[in-house]
Amino acid sequence: MVVSMDVHLPEDSELTVNEVNLSTSTLLAGAFHLGKYCENANNEFMLCRMEEKDPRKCINEGKAVTACTMEFFRKVKKSCLDEFNQYSNCVDKSSGDYSLKHCRKTQGVFDKCVFEKLNIERPAFGYFCEARVHDSKRPKPLEEPKAVYPDATPALPEDADKKPARFGSRFYWMTE
Repeated sequence: MVVSMDVHLPEDSELTVNEVNLSTSTLLAGAFHLGKYCENANNEFMLCRMEEKDPRKCINEGKAVTACTMEFFRKVKKSCLDEFNQYSNCVDKSSGDYSLKHCRKTQGVFDKCVFEKLNIERPAFGYFCEARVHDSKRPKPLEEPKAVYPDATPALPEDADKKPARFGSRFYWMTE
């Protein structure tokens, strides 16, 4: 990627954050509760990424997601460690593709513990696919004006004669 001198790149210290050093099976075991626990921070980050279209402007929101993830797993470690380890080990060792279907009993025990001690209910199937409105405190970015080039080719006038395509339309399946 080519970068000019007027592009600001963040310093390494701005990007440095404690990583979530967990295995795939561990992240999968806690994924549903984690998604529910950190929903607001994650939605804020994703909204920032979609609106700004520049990941450099969303560094703080990304750090908030990572901090929320660390906080969640610390709480799980403090209150439901044994149940979580059983579930995570089952996910890791019961299939080659980390399938959750073989671990429903240990999942139920973990879900019950998280609900009783952390008051986080496992979201219903399809919860994360539902459309929701996220209320953000961050102001909406201004839309960039469309670029106007002085040497652009002029467009056809509105009253120009527009003949049909010489060999027909490429959209032959559409009816007029």
